[in-house]
Amino acid sequence: MERNGKAVLMLAGDVMTGRGVDQVLMHPGDPTLHESYVRDARDYVRLAEAASGPIEVPVAADYVWGAALAEMERVAPDLRIVNLETAVTGTGEPWPGKGIHYRMHPANVDCLRAAHIDACALANNHVLDWGAAGLLETLQTLHDAGVQVAGAGIDADAAWAPARLPLPTSLPRCGKLLLFSVAVSSSGVPDSWAAGQRRPGVALLPDLSASTTRVLAEDIARRRGAGDLVVVSIHWGGNWGLAVPLAHRDFAHRLIDAGAADVVHGHSSHHPLPVEVYQGRLILYGCGDLINDYEGIGAHRDLRSDIGCLYFVTLHAGSGCLDTLEIVPLQLKRLRLSLADATAHDWLREVFRDGSAGLGEQPSLRGEGRWILRTAVVH
Repeated sequence: MERNGKAVLMLAGDVMTGRGVDQVLMHPGDPTLHESYVRDARDYVRLAEAASGPIEVPVAADYVWGAALAEMERVAPDLRIVNLETAVTGTGEPWPGKGIHYRMHPANVDCLRAAHIDACALANNHVLDWGAAGLLETLQTLHDAGVQVAGAGIDADAAWAPARLPLPTSLPRCGKLLLFSVAVSSSGVPDSWAAGQRRPGVALLPDLSASTTRVLAEDIARRRGAGDLVVVSIHWGGNWGLAVPLAHRDFAHRLIDAGAADVVHGHSSHHPLPVEVYQGRLILYGCGDLINDYEGIGAHRDLRSDIGCLYFVTLHAGSGCLDTLEIVPLQLKRLRLSLADATAHDWLREVFRDGSAGLGEQPSLRGEGRWILRTAVVH
């Protein structure tokens, strides 16, 4: 497809393929859970079936993606990036004192390949749920599957290093897409998970201060080459609530002002949040869950975790400025993504209306179930 000097990325929030999702795939792992109320991951499958109907297990590797696959094929993005919020391991011990532990059997990594995922952000609050051994197997499994990672590694150098993803050679000043993945403790990442000189872990920011922004921006500048585009993927904030914290806005603005980010890819909230275009750059404050096993648990007040979104981001390759954001909402039914219904679109309209104070223009529904935001920037 002719892009006319533009790069198209597919970004998504939390892909949580552990627990119930793992149990319906071809190679379910040990279903034993260490939660206060649920002790067997198959209970999450039963809850989903009670809500939406039976699931004929085992399902194929592409099952969970459902209607998302056709949307990806329609847009044909140059790169596909998600926040993988689960360990991919059959080893390790559950992290002590942690209430929820996610893991997917390594043989089920085919579900990522089925969607042609290019890279996963791993700096989040579940990648070390099964300790260092579980993280090391996760890294090896993803490497063997041809999926690049950022945000976690065998030591600090590896955790802070970006994934370097190829962009089409037809683009002007063609370089790489650099994916940096970092986390903040407000998202539930324990301080002890921070990668060290000889310690596996995640790229954990100490805070969102101006000094921390400067250190990160300087590190990005050292690693960025001519023609490179940069996505900074951040796991931050709580799971619920539409208000965008001022600290998140300030941090994202400072990164962009420093020339360190073309896209800020935020996640942790279980539901989508409003967006912002600042200095021509896109800020996704919270992409929400794309895949989870919460079906049948019920809504959290008026907030919905069953609505996941694909974010198709078109950038001017020469400048990194946003051209178009297209959001495709999807709904989980029987642990499978389907096109969103009218009530889901109505709810998303309220999210963009009620949570966007001071953030500027928001995407609008433009027919065929797609939300569009276009910019008119000099690039």
